[in-house]
Amino acid sequence: MDAHSTARAPVRVKGRILRYPSGTIPLSVEQTPMPAGNAAILAVLGAYFGLMLAIGAWARRSHDSAAGYFLAGRKLPYWVAAFSMNATGESAWLILGLSGVAYLTGLQALWVVAGEALGVAGAWLLVARRLNAASRDSDTITVPDFLAERFRRQAVAIRGLAVAIILAMACAYIAAQMLATGKAFSVFLGWEYATGVWVGGLVTVAYTAFGGFKAVAYTDAVQAMLMLFALLAVPLVGVSAIGGLDALRAGLAGADPALLLPWSTGDGTLVTLVVIASGLAVGLPFLGVPQLLVRFMAIRDSAEVPRAATVSIVVVLLFDLGAVGTGLVGRVLFPGLDDAETVMPELARALFPPLVTGVLVVAVLSAVMSTVSSLLNLASSAIVHDFYRQLAPAREASRREAAIGAWVTLALGVAGCLVALFGGGVIFSLVLFAWSGLGAAFGPVVLCVLHWRGTTGRGVVAGMAAGFATSIGWVLLAKEASHGLYEMVPAFIAGLLVTVVVSRLDRSQYPGGKHADGNPEPGL
Repeated sequence: MDAHSTARAPVRVKGRILRYPSGTIPLSVEQTPMPAGNAAILAVLGAYFGLMLAIGAWARRSHDSAAGYFLAGRKLPYWVAAFSMNATGESAWLILGLSGVAYLTGLQALWVVAGEALGVAGAWLLVARRLNAASRDSDTITVPDFLAERFRRQAVAIRGLAVAIILAMACAYIAAQMLATGKAFSVFLGWEYATGVWVGGLVTVAYTAFGGFKAVAYTDAVQAMLMLFALLAVPLVGVSAIGGLDALRAGLAGADPALLLPWSTGDGTLVTLVVIASGLAVGLPFLGVPQLLVRFMAIRDSAEVPRAATVSIVVVLLFDLGAVGTGLVGRVLFPGLDDAETVMPELARALFPPLVTGVLVVAVLSAVMSTVSSLLNLASSAIVHDFYRQLAPAREASRREAAIGAWVTLALGVAGCLVALFGGGVIFSLVLFAWSGLGAAFGPVVLCVLHWRGTTGRGVVAGMAAGFATSIGWVLLAKEASHGLYEMVPAFIAGLLVTVVVSRLDRSQYPGGKHADGNPEPGL
């Protein structure tokens, strides 16, 4: 995989490792573009951009405070939070990457479906309600803010490390997403790459900067619905074009019997534990990446979490099964694709009239833009709330946070566009670690803080550092030797173990129940 893609869990395909990209469109894609002047497609695209900007303008009225701008005033309805989490957590990796995995590996892609479903369910069941209640009680609006307020003696270290990790990963990810936006326009509409970067990037930046998190969440919800339409329409129409499920099964068996075997390859060899573990571990980052956790903090009532969880789990199953179905249908209808990740646009062109094709193109753009907007909001909150507010006078900082946040978001977006156009390969190499790095840094410590009273501030700092460092170290030093084991497996374990061990050692120095941090109520 090139440096412009974000690594997710690997699958071994006939002796090679396929790394799942997360939210990017591969630069190697070379397709015959759709006519740039196609009136129907451009009309759909224009209507979509207009709707996104209208939501941003509507949401602008609601952010008269930091909580209003970065957390939608803690008034997010459950269904918006659910759809928003799914759109942000999946991105273009779902539509292009997972469908490509299914195209190459067939039903072995179901291990990824299981991993994502378990990860989403675990996030809602283990994190959402407790984090919502705890962040309300402490009046905190970001994940670093929540952790620092929990352990005040280590607040500076927690904030500093958390902000550094978020900015390094999120800013690189933003640039890569801007690159993906430009490539999407280039591949699907025949536009110049630079034009695509500026048009898609600036529309996303505009509604995010001036509408804040409320605009991000509501546009995410619309984008998730478009993605859901695409991922249901394409495989259903494709199966009909093939001649039904029996014809699909026969076509797959004729292409490669292994495509119908989730447990083994065509020669009878069992799927390795590495493939199974890596597929299931795809869901682990859902427990900890801050751009998803903020959705839990923003829900208007913790009593709505069960309904949000139900919606989110159902949607992620439909998302993933639709992507797998798209790949399987594409394998039968287009067996000779040079790049498996082009299966969705190929099917869209072959099966649908221009107006519907325009909606499907918008769905792919939605997947990218939903991730960009969430990352912009995350990076902006880290700079403004977790850094600037700690240095400025409290009254001045509180009053000006929303306004400063809008300008910081705008600056980050423009910078992301410029890096996508002119940046070298160094910045994009960081994207290899972004998804797993954020998940490994925050997932284990958040779980410990929410579920174990023994967690200490020093344990949190050590756990964040261990999870993040292991994720990066595994990719650089051990992934090839481990036959492609997804870095979230060792990184999550390392983060969890280090948090627990350091917390226990820390507490052992203070017998008699006195907490090492001096906090009266560590954990929940």
